[in-house]
Amino acid sequence: MEDKKLQKSKKWLDDLSKGAEGIHELEALTVAGLQVIHAHKGFFLCHFIVPSHLSDQDGNWHVGAIATIVDDVGAATVYSAVGDVKSVDFTISYYSRVKIKEEVELEAEIVGDMGKLICVVVKVTRKENGQLVALGKQWMAPFSIKTHQSPVTSRL
Repeated sequence: MEDKKLQKSKKWLDDLSKGAEGIHELEALTVAGLQVIHAHKGFFLCHFIVPSHLSDQDGNWHVGAIATIVDDVGAATVYSAVGDVKSVDFTISYYSRVKIKEEVELEAEIVGDMGKLICVVVKVTRKENGQLVALGKQWMAPFSIKTHQSPVTSRL
């Protein structure tokens, strides 16, 4: 049986890719058509055909759109392992350009788990030949809202 966090991660990416109600429009536009091919706790493999609305002035996949999809796939990957998280640090390096209508593969994997900090690496490659397009690294921290009752009453 699939873990609930993994199910929720996959559903979230699926909802994003379909522009489900309540989803931020920018994210929905950026990941529209994303397909989760394989996923397990701490790992996601996705395919994506770059749509024309994500092009820059030269007809290439816009670097901001790449960063957004890397962020979303990375966050889903970490969520599948630890639940709610917040980004602490995000870096991305670009290695080659992708034209509109090209298919890419996004592979995200947790590479470090230090308890309070988790690192996920997202590798974007051309599906056709495996050429590296971008490499993102994101550090995230588990996030939970806990109310703390102080035994001391404030005088304010």
